[in-house]
Amino acid sequence: MQVLSSGQQVKHQQYGLGIVTESDAERTAIDFNDHGRKLFVTSMMTAELIGDAPVNPVRTKRRARKVARRS
Repeated sequence: MQVLSSGQQVKHQQYGLGIVTESDAERTAIDFNDHGRKLFVTSMMTAELIGDAPVNPVRTKRRARKVARRS
């Protein structure tokens, strides 16, 4: 796989939809909707490119974790 631009949308077989946050010749970081941020070796990564980087990237929102209250 090649170096991707920040903001590009990808679909990964295991983690689903995500947005590229950083990418260089060695590592690519992707923020997935349901699985958070994952770091991949760029040359070994397999993901389907589904969208170009937007002109004004939109940050993804994640669901807040529920914290159990202690009594």
